[in-house]
Amino acid sequence: MRIGIPKEIKMHEYRVGATPHGVRELVAHGHEVLVEQGAGAAIGLTDEQYLAAGAELADTAEEVFARGELIVKVKEPQPHECRWLRGDQVLFTYLHLAADPQQARLLLDAGITAIAYETVTGPSGGLPLLAPMSEVAGRMAIQAGATCLEKPRGGSGVLLAGVPGVAPGRVVILGGGVVGCNAARMAIGMGADVVIADPSIDRLRRLDELFAGTVGTRHATAGMIEALVLKADLVIGAALVPGGRTPRLVPRDWLSRMRPGSVMVDVSIDQGGCFETSRPTTHADPTYVVDGIVHYCVANMPGAVARTSTFALDNATLPFVLALAGKGWRRAFADDPHLAAGLNLQGGKVAHPAVAAALEGA
Repeated sequence: MRIGIPKEIKMHEYRVGATPHGVRELVAHGHEVLVEQGAGAAIGLTDEQYLAAGAELADTAEEVFARGELIVKVKEPQPHECRWLRGDQVLFTYLHLAADPQQARLLLDAGITAIAYETVTGPSGGLPLLAPMSEVAGRMAIQAGATCLEKPRGGSGVLLAGVPGVAPGRVVILGGGVVGCNAARMAIGMGADVVIADPSIDRLRRLDELFAGTVGTRHATAGMIEALVLKADLVIGAALVPGGRTPRLVPRDWLSRMRPGSVMVDVSIDQGGCFETSRPTTHADPTYVVDGIVHYCVANMPGAVARTSTFALDNATLPFVLALAGKGWRRAFADDPHLAAGLNLQGGKVAHPAVAAALEGA
């Protein structure tokens, strides 16, 4: 099969859909790999490395989309890229369609088979292709939040670590999944006072064991979330509904009662965000202020550490790319129901129930 790897064009997106190591593996299995020139240049992956791995270079993205049978990306295709896609192609990337009805309509019009990284499941019930970027984003959320708390950045002037004789900053994490766990690790490492709220008692038990009591755990009722948020210096939105729109956990009317200069980092923004006042931002202009509260809602946070993120993502996606390229999507789905869970769109129809529910009426 011919696999196309275009250069990512979303603002400040430097990741790439496959590394030279991944390309070498695909070629060794008898596949052709077409990589757009300069696709990995921003993170030190040169055209020469891709050529040495056995790839063919394409002059333009349009050529990659025209010739590729399986298009492997990182972020969702932009509108003009959607119009290059055809019904006989397979697209494998992060899609996050629940919060992006325009993209959904364009891909439905193309009739393409669209498989989303974020809804591929794992044997243990996890999301193996979302997990590596959730790990990155969770760790970055604390870095970003700590910076935003600095007074010149609009924050309250709180140092998360505190100092002897001065209390540390209070971090509240809404969601105890992969993002939440990794955010907690970073926050603990900085010396912050950390609380995780999650609706699952079983998950809270696991978190208590994992962190050996160094993290507070709370059952995520609306009243408890309100009490925690109003006392927080930094709130991390880490809620997730696989394939669906994220629930709104923090309404706007709470903000005026929060500590002025507090920070909210919404890692869930790709799926619509879990704060009522969230809207997507970019690395070029990452923050805005509502009612005195700093919001950081960058929709591709791992893109800022693109080299680390690219290798982590390639490690996770490569076995699935090999399966799709070697068997075709129908047989690959029949052999692996977890990969089949990644199917979001096919032949002009929405194929994932959570995505369909989120897009209904959009």
